[in-house]
Amino acid sequence: MPAPKRIFKKTLSVLKTLGPGLVTGSSDDDPSGIATYSQAGAQFGFSMLWTALITFPLMASMQEMCARIGLVTGGGLASTLKNHYPKWILWLMIIFSFPAIVLNIGADIAGMGAAAHLICPAVPSFIFTIVFTALIIVAIIYYPYQKLAAALKWACITLLVYLAVPFFTDTKWLSVLRHTFIPNVEFNRDFVGMMVAILGTTISPYLFFWQATMEAEGIKQSKAALIVDKRVLKDMRKDVDIGMLFSNIVMFFIILTCGNVLYPNGVHQIETVEQAAVALKPIAGNLAYTLFAIGIIGTGFLAIPVLSGSLSYMFAETFDWDEGLDKKFSQAKPFYAVIVIALVIGLLINFTNITPLQGLIYSAMLYGITSPVIILIVLHISNNRRIMGDNVNSLRSNIMGAITFLLMLGAALALFI
Repeated sequence: MPAPKRIFKKTLSVLKTLGPGLVTGSSDDDPSGIATYSQAGAQFGFSMLWTALITFPLMASMQEMCARIGLVTGGGLASTLKNHYPKWILWLMIIFSFPAIVLNIGADIAGMGAAAHLICPAVPSFIFTIVFTALIIVAIIYYPYQKLAAALKWACITLLVYLAVPFFTDTKWLSVLRHTFIPNVEFNRDFVGMMVAILGTTISPYLFFWQATMEAEGIKQSKAALIVDKRVLKDMRKDVDIGMLFSNIVMFFIILTCGNVLYPNGVHQIETVEQAAVALKPIAGNLAYTLFAIGIIGTGFLAIPVLSGSLSYMFAETFDWDEGLDKKFSQAKPFYAVIVIALVIGLLINFTNITPLQGLIYSAMLYGITSPVIILIVLHISNNRRIMGDNVNSLRSNIMGAITFLLMLGAALALFI
């Protein structure tokens, strides 16, 4: 077989195995995440590029544990907590997760509306937020899981626009390489604050819940045997690794773009995604500006179903509701009701005095409180032979999990200090 054809077939084979891991990783680069990365580049230039190398193995390890829990138990983290741990732990997660996720949804909807308004200034941004919210609700309710998962997977392509932008500008690649592989740390309030923001954005509790549930959902939909063998685990790890790598590459290029274009031109304060796009326009040109705005809209359509879906599965597993994105609305009304309520509240936040930036700050604080606890719980579950059997953590997984816990605990303390 000719080499190009062989490479194409192998690439196609890998793409077919990708699913929950790719969607989870890509949804992590939502409009609120883009705002964080844009600010990191605008405020510190290339100085924070190295963080993408640090967060990748930590994200991949945690998501792999959650995925393995979903495959082995056949349920999400909420159901595992309910069946094997004190109920107050589960309730604590729900109490903190609901407002954090809803605020995150509101910030993402606002970002999508603002980006669409930049492309079509004649239409007010609030009109776009209403339209986008309605479209997402309809898609989630009327499309079964397999179709939705396929659509979400291909929606990840929109994130590739961020990889293109630096090549339309004058990029100092030697400086990029130096700041990527030689960490630069500044011990001041602003730098530490941005480190906390990046960790909170990349390692979020809702992603843990979504990953475990989607693996369980996928295996329920499969007609193959439900035995979790080495091949299944290998495919899952490949999916998670590629998804998290994709997420961090996008993060890297957003920091690179803003560090290369905004920072040297004196634009050091980016509070919203539309500010990042507008700041790019006079410096990098209309193409970079348009690509950036399109990417914001695409990532919103990808991330919001993940945010609302993770919350709905959490409630459904807690209260034993019929659940599943494969079910019709009439078969799982409470499950879909949570999704609709979360999206509507997120939309309404945009008509209050809470700005998207404030929403992100509040959600980051709530995530900061829950992340260390959830990480400890995931570590305990994935090392519990009574739950996981022979599929417990390896030494490497435990080391990476411990590092993640210590970093997130430090981030949570720094957030309040």
